[in-house]
Amino acid sequence: NRISALLGLKNPANFVFFKPNNAEIRFGVAFEHIGFTPDRYDLPEIQLADRPFASAMMLKSFMMAVDTQKASRFISSFSIGVIGPAALGKEVQTGIHRVTGSAIPEGWHNQIQNDVVLNYEAGYEKQLLRYRDLFSLQANVNAKLGTLFTNGSVGFNTSFGILNSPFSSLNERKSFVVYVYAQPLINAVGYDATLQGGAFNTNSPYTIPTSDLERVTGQLNYGLVLQTKTFYLEYSRNTITKEFATGTSANWGGLRAGLVF
Repeated sequence: NRISALLGLKNPANFVFFKPNNAEIRFGVAFEHIGFTPDRYDLPEIQLADRPFASAMMLKSFMMAVDTQKASRFISSFSIGVIGPAALGKEVQTGIHRVTGSAIPEGWHNQIQNDVVLNYEAGYEKQLLRYRDLFSLQANVNAKLGTLFTNGSVGFNTSFGILNSPFSSLNERKSFVVYVYAQPLINAVGYDATLQGGAFNTNSPYTIPTSDLERVTGQLNYGLVLQTKTFYLEYSRNTITKEFATGTSANWGGLRAGLVF
């Protein structure tokens, strides 16, 4: 569309992306903020057997190449930002907890310290099964390389509801969709700055030793999506097996909202 074409011309990061032939190319820009805490975030002491406090803030440029004939798509992105106090994880979580009446976090002074985030991500998704606009099943593979996350994953994604095909042309899409989804994954972990600390700054008060990382994890993402022509809303839940030797399985949730142009 017109906005995607404009972003493709004006955003220099888009020129680093691989663009398959015979695909409908779409560009975009997103802002991301992520945060992690140990279970006892209300205590000021370092929780030695748990994960460290960590947050990251990033600007992401992404590209999606959709092959409508083969019902597949290739997605790539480049993120630049910061991990550490400059990402304002303490301020964001404290503000939310004050509004909701939850316990105030007291351990953010122990968080992963400031470092640069430079990350590249590429993924491929292929449709395996579809029944009208009510059910779909896709296989997907994904890889990340950079100073925040270096890992790979493989899995499936299934959706049920009133759907648009992710592999259809923009001109063929419904103006209203609502569906639930589930995505089981197997992850191979190389590097995780939210556990190990930044790639360059080694002054974090507490990190997880590299030798304690679990190199293979299982993960399940699921949630609900509602989208109109101009609005996107997603509520998600996630669960993952333990990520390091002294850890346990973890659960978290999130909310995404956006405007579609």
